[in-house]
Amino acid sequence: MGEVIRWVGLAGGVSVSYYKLLGVDKEPFSTSPDPDFFYPTREHESALTNILIELRLRRGLSVVLGDVGTGKTSLSRKLIRCLKERGDFILHMVLDPCYDSEHLFLTSLVRNFGIHTEGHGPEDGRLHSLTVLDLKEALERFLYQKCIVEGKTVVLIIDEAQKLTEAAMEMLRVILNYETNESKLLQLILLGQLELHSKIMNLANFFDRISFKFVLNPLGYQDTRDMIHFRLKQAGYQGRSPLFLDSAIRLIHQISGGYPRKITLLCHRALKHLVMKSQGAVDQALVREIIEEDIHAGWLNPILR
Repeated sequence: MGEVIRWVGLAGGVSVSYYKLLGVDKEPFSTSPDPDFFYPTREHESALTNILIELRLRRGLSVVLGDVGTGKTSLSRKLIRCLKERGDFILHMVLDPCYDSEHLFLTSLVRNFGIHTEGHGPEDGRLHSLTVLDLKEALERFLYQKCIVEGKTVVLIIDEAQKLTEAAMEMLRVILNYETNESKLLQLILLGQLELHSKIMNLANFFDRISFKFVLNPLGYQDTRDMIHFRLKQAGYQGRSPLFLDSAIRLIHQISGGYPRKITLLCHRALKHLVMKSQGAVDQALVREIIEEDIHAGWLNPILR
């Protein structure tokens, strides 16, 4: 414990000392969607491969649904990295699609895609003076120029798509009508929680435009185990003995329900406890101690014990 107290008190050297004690080079269980730590389960790999095919074929609309913490945002970051490596894609990602009006949504797209309209550049504050029709026509001209003339693929990725208003979704449906005889001009990917399904089903002619649809489910035990070991390896861990015993992983899987974000949070807390207790590995007792702390604090239902 003295060693732990010593490095906690060192300004600027905390992370280095913490990593050294664990035998890693970087944080293995960050909740930030770093593509290097994206563990490709069979489901995530299938979703990613299918989306890439849809984009190459310019099929138009792909929808990925999943409960909170199933890895939708991590999947999108991995997708973006793949597309940037190819060089012939123009990308824009919307992280929080809360727009009060169709006009505001279109203005945002025009600005973020860097579209010039007649007399107005993408940074021009006077874009608000353009009508919805003006903005749609500017977007259509941009898509034609980039896709047909320049041979590029324009991709719009919308995360948290369940927040889209009915008006915004109707606008997207109209934009998906911009096409040639062979393909769609805009490639749209919606990533949303499960309630997006009911929104889609309530909009006539939107469901029929979905070329690829997929639902991400929580991980099973084996994928949970593989994900934990994968992230440790990516962080530089090369120890001969595992940092997480199988008994601990089984309990982590049970408590997390197999949701990647919850798994990551639990593992991070387990490693902190491991360092503070100067233990060699995370065992079931250590994980249970964390669970008991949460139950006592009212953060976890005792029935999950």
